[in-house]
Amino acid sequence: MDQVEQLRPHVLIFPFQAQGHVNSMLKLAELLCLAGINITFLVSYNIHNRLLRHTDVVSRFSKYPGFNLDHYPDAYDESKIHTAQQIMELSSSLQSVVKPFLREFVSKDPAHGTGKNRPRFSSIIADGILSLALDVAEEIGLPLIYFRTISAGAFWTYFCIPQLVEAGELPFSGDDMNIRIENVKGMEGFLRRCDLPSFCRVSDLTSPDFSFLLRETLQTPRAKGLILNTFEDLEGSILSHVRTYCPNLYTIGPLHAHLKTRLQLQVANSNNSNSNSNSLWQEDKSCIKWLDNQPPKSVLYVSFGSITVITREKLLEFWHGIVNSGVKFLWVIRPDSIKAEAGDDVLKTTKSTPEMELEEATKERGCMVGWAPQEEVLAHPAIGGFLTHSGWNSTLESIAEGVPMICWPYFADQQPNSRFVGEVWKIGLDIKDTCDRVIVEKAIKDLMVERKDEFLHRADEMAKMARKSVEEGGSSFCNLVRLIDYIVKG
Repeated sequence: MDQVEQLRPHVLIFPFQAQGHVNSMLKLAELLCLAGINITFLVSYNIHNRLLRHTDVVSRFSKYPGFNLDHYPDAYDESKIHTAQQIMELSSSLQSVVKPFLREFVSKDPAHGTGKNRPRFSSIIADGILSLALDVAEEIGLPLIYFRTISAGAFWTYFCIPQLVEAGELPFSGDDMNIRIENVKGMEGFLRRCDLPSFCRVSDLTSPDFSFLLRETLQTPRAKGLILNTFEDLEGSILSHVRTYCPNLYTIGPLHAHLKTRLQLQVANSNNSNSNSNSLWQEDKSCIKWLDNQPPKSVLYVSFGSITVITREKLLEFWHGIVNSGVKFLWVIRPDSIKAEAGDDVLKTTKSTPEMELEEATKERGCMVGWAPQEEVLAHPAIGGFLTHSGWNSTLESIAEGVPMICWPYFADQQPNSRFVGEVWKIGLDIKDTCDRVIVEKAIKDLMVERKDEFLHRADEMAKMARKSVEEGGSSFCNLVRLIDYIVKG
């Protein structure tokens, strides 16, 4: 590292150890590298190895001499994170194993110990559910900015939980999940019990998972600033409420589109439209060739993300609904996504005649893969809809490409995301808490056939706003400039 690079700011980026968090924060890391900022990206040993095995992260970042991918000892097997309880177990392990490591890692004189020639850290950007990093930063006097990888709407819902408890709206009384929630400012007109984050569906407000998310969210104002992967035209009304508590707010999304725009502006001969993968799974790109042979806007993309686990019975309900709709489909089924009996594989066990008929219909108009290059898939002209778990990265990627959605949220922030898609932005359908072949079939036909033009028109208008936000002079573009200025000036 030369003398000029030694004088540049050096930021430690510290994500929570899950696919969606690592993906979006790596995109932020590259945006900051483009601005000439030195970055150390710190992940677990397991995540580090998966990035090296499944992505081009080494070759992609080799053009940034100030970038360093580093790791800490494994505290927990992140591939096992499918439930709130497992998130709690990971959080506990991070506190006991990683917090002491982080304290030493950030405090250590760069000339000693690691043998790596790097400048001292000037600031930290940490995942907004890792207050252990905030504790360390305050101990050693480093400024820390939080990055919440969820939507502004979901973040604000978490932040308002104390008001819901005080008003008696939590915990729920009775079983009616359609009762309106009145004490989340800005959402009084459309938020229902079922649209609150899944962690709110508890009878005991002292439960560890509920307490963890609430505690971590309420720490946010302690940070020097807050980064959100969203844009003003999408969530402006909610952002105005967030700013009352977090005035130093940077909305810089959609990050994947923002990165593409900056690369085109700053990197010569950057004409490659394909996305750069940050996937922790091996992507099966054969599905792109299959899509190349399909008519425009004819294919429903189906993916429930990196964490969702469903039973064999639910999978079959979706399979029946998708096949019965008559629509072409590309379906991602992770090898670990089906909760089945030991040794049971829903696609390989002895099947009844109806299941054999499903397979035949799938061969005629469907393609199934274990993992797909999602950004590339959603940008493909053959894609006309997305059946999604409503994770925030997936939602933003779909919005940026003008792809309408059918939302079936699994947990956490996905419940409020799906309500915004269906009720506020009206760029899709929300079928949360249902798993019935008739409902799935009807939703697909509505989205892809009967109301196709209506949904495509609204989604296209939203995509135009997303693109405008990351273009030079757009709100997200300007907010990134402001963030870089803050980091540089300290």
